[in-house]
Amino acid sequence: MNEPIDLGRCLSFINSQLRPDTNAVMPAEHKPRWRAVTISRQTGTGSHLVADYLAQLLQAHSPEGPGSWMVFDRNLLERVLEDHHLPARLAKFMPEDRISGIEDTLDELFGLHPPVWTLVEKTSDTILRLAEFGNVILLGRAGHIITSKMEHVFHVRLVGSLEARTEFVQMGRKIDRKTASELIAHEDAGSRRYVKRYFHKDIEDPQYYHLVINTPRLGHANAAKLIAETMLSPSEAAHALPVAHH
Repeated sequence: MNEPIDLGRCLSFINSQLRPDTNAVMPAEHKPRWRAVTISRQTGTGSHLVADYLAQLLQAHSPEGPGSWMVFDRNLLERVLEDHHLPARLAKFMPEDRISGIEDTLDELFGLHPPVWTLVEKTSDTILRLAEFGNVILLGRAGHIITSKMEHVFHVRLVGSLEARTEFVQMGRKIDRKTASELIAHEDAGSRRYVKRYFHKDIEDPQYYHLVINTPRLGHANAAKLIAETMLSPSEAAHALPVAHH
């Protein structure tokens, strides 16, 4: 269900954004109101599909000059953290609270990795940098909390019934219903703990999002269209956005 990351394309994006003249292409007053998106999601809501459709729609309506819209998921963020000179072996400790506090404490005592809060801090710094660059869609990792004070970042939460999400995970990962249900419970609990433990927030609290979308009911392509239309200015939104087919 998660497609391999095109690291070369992503690094090319980062390099282009780091050029001194990148932001000089367009005067500040002409920049779009929304220049970055965070997507928080329940497991099995098809966040990668929504993000990919959204990137295509936003790119089609972007003014000439800024680079392509890019989607950053957990795998890419692990690689981006190379900016902080962290050893590759730490990658397994990066997913959103996938290990327990006891395991983390024991590993830290034996020097296997730095405290998880240090990794969270590094991840947060990377998210802030990418959001500041703009033209990015950031999935998970409390991105909506980390960038909450950045006025150009649009926040979305994807939800859905357990039944629909279980079916989606079953089909996408080719596993049985029981395994899919257990995986959803494990990953959702991990995301809740991550946001609560390190940011003291409730991931389900709707006040942190501009939109909360039920993707099984609306569909992934239409969810992306709704986000794009909400982000675009009134004049841009007047032009009908095509619905991506899947």
